Amino acid sequence: MKVVLRSDVAGVGKRGDMVSVADGFARNSLIPTGKAIMATDGIAEQAASMRRARDLRDSKDRESAQTVASKLVPMVITIAAKAGKEGKLFGSVTPADIVAAVEAQSGAVIDRHSLAAHDPIKELGEHQVGVRLHPEVVFEIRLEVVGV
Repeated sequence: MKVVLRSDVAGVGKRGDMVSVADGFARNSLIPTGKAIMATDGIAEQAASMRRARDLRDSKDRESAQTVASKLVPMVITIAAKAGKEGKLFGSVTPADIVAAVEAQSGAVIDRHSLAAHDPIKELGEHQVGVRLHPEVVFEIRLEVVGV
């Protein structure tokens, strides 16, 4: 059955896409939940309108992510943590700590889920952490962990 997606559906498509799905999946899941509408002859114009809105929103998100990236890449974010004599931390630096330090020092607001999975930071010194603000905007920020 051909349907037009009204919202992004993982593994199926994005908003405004006209896709073919199994009849039961469309009747029992997509259409009743409002995630899709059945494709008819006049629906192509609506689908094109949805795609244009999606593309416009995506370009704005990409531009704002690039602005934040250009601000954060040259910076070194400093995080203070308690450490022992050998430079080992009592605990670790968490993604929430990193996000709070980035916001306090640069004013840029990022989500902790946008930080790339990394090993816990348990030592003093300089570290690199990957950030993915948009599928096309991926960069690394430099962290300097100093002892208190």
